[in-house]
Amino acid sequence: MNNILKVFVFLLVISGTNFAFSHTVKFGHIDFGALIQIMPEKATAEEEFANFQNELEEVLAEMQEDYNTKLMELEQFNNDPSVVKRNAKLEELQDLQKRLNNFRTSAEQQASQRYQELLTPIFEKANKTIETVAREQGLIYVFDSGTQLLAYKSRESTDILPMVKEKMGID
Repeated sequence: MNNILKVFVFLLVISGTNFAFSHTVKFGHIDFGALIQIMPEKATAEEEFANFQNELEEVLAEMQEDYNTKLMELEQFNNDPSVVKRNAKLEELQDLQKRLNNFRTSAEQQASQRYQELLTPIFEKANKTIETVAREQGLIYVFDSGTQLLAYKSRESTDILPMVKEKMGID
């Protein structure tokens, strides 16, 4: 009876080892940056961002024009003997300069935030599609081949870019 138990355990270990080796680990790779670049949503987002930037630049140009006008007025008051008028124009000009600088800083922050808002859904869509394709292909990891982190790519690694493009309906 003891020998039968040993044989059974031995067969169980052997079959478990064969099962483990019969399931090959599958890896995949994709150039995430290339995928994002070919997505139609990226072009739409870039166009919308360019329009947003143009609006900011128009406001900035108007403020700069107003500043230049006030500067010319101040230069005209330099010949005026009234110190009160000249100081009032100088304060007005300094206030406008401060508002102009604050707007520039705010515009940079707004532009950065807007760009993130426009790209986030694109990245999410790409990630979800990659995840779907990876599951369908039985991959346990998908590496970004567009980064410097991937030092070696085996021929056994599956390039899933064509499958992701197909799933997204991109030519």
